[in-house]
Amino acid sequence: MTHSKDQDPYANPRAFYGAELRRLREDAGLTQAQLGMRAFCSGSYIGQFEAVLRRPQVDLSRTMDEVLGSGKHLQRLAKLARASKVAEYFADAASLEPLAKTISEYAPVLVPGLLQTEEYARALTRTANPYASDEYVEDLVRARMDRQKILDSPTAPVLWAILHEAVLLAPMGGDMAMRRQLAHIAELARMPNVVVQVLPFAAMAEAHMASMTSIMSFHDAPPIVYTEGAGSGSLIDDPALVEQNARAYDLARAAAMSPATSLALIESMAKDDGNT
Repeated sequence: MTHSKDQDPYANPRAFYGAELRRLREDAGLTQAQLGMRAFCSGSYIGQFEAVLRRPQVDLSRTMDEVLGSGKHLQRLAKLARASKVAEYFADAASLEPLAKTISEYAPVLVPGLLQTEEYARALTRTANPYASDEYVEDLVRARMDRQKILDSPTAPVLWAILHEAVLLAPMGGDMAMRRQLAHIAELARMPNVVVQVLPFAAMAEAHMASMTSIMSFHDAPPIVYTEGAGSGSLIDDPALVEQNARAYDLARAAAMSPATSLALIESMAKDDGNT
């Protein structure tokens, strides 16, 4: 699942953590399942850390250090590997995006980060952090723009985005900035690995998802759901809850306008006497 650079322990702190965890576990003569039992988690969960799928957790690392007799080695590595350029509540989900085979997003109010222009991202970040320094805002904007590079990578995921009609009508950054944002979405929607649909207000009786939701599938791991609210986010891997979200997403996809009709609507709304 992971890219070669992601797996190189000397190029990626997270990969180094995974390699060290595997080394310590094997030196202790434990399988993933045996270590998981002693650390009060599943063996597959241990495997996700070793495979660089999961961002290390400091509390769990403390428990594993105790089990493996490794002092504070894994705890120190976990703190290093958890360094992130994005908001802490989103960091775990952000680390999974480059590994995903598909990313299915539902946006009820705001344009998803992977589709945002720099102008829109800056206006949104400033609105969400009214008292933050310009440097802090610019750091978050740069991180968001860097995330978007996965759409052009050789292993780019398929991005399927369902935008509620309200997303198109909220002029973040002003009318002209919003028109440029809509034009950008239309441009991305023409890429072979990007599909955009609009869920109209009239379809709310047929399909409803309450919050921003991202469902990520992988080549060799179970799917994961990320949901986000104001200043908070949750990563969900419980199979029943993942399935529940996937079914809700399927209903929203069925109730939404077709990709072609959605593209035509977005392009129409982006126009302003020829200026975008």
